[in-house]
Amino acid sequence: MDAPKGKYAWTATVGEKGQIVIPKQAREIFGIKPGDTLLLLGDENRGIAIPPKNSFAHLYEVAFPSEEEDE
Repeated sequence: MDAPKGKYAWTATVGEKGQIVIPKQAREIFGIKPGDTLLLLGDENRGIAIPPKNSFAHLYEVAFPSEEEDE
């Protein structure tokens, strides 16, 4: 069964310290490099999501609008 274009699935093993290794192909596709900070979103019913790292700034702006926008 072929995955739809642009859709991927990988597995990762959780180590003793709770760390996971992101598969190389996933790191390459999404431009994840050592030292990057990733945002993990969790929903007890739907699971864990790791949005693209470039969406962090947008999510931050939505959560914490500047004082100018509050006026």
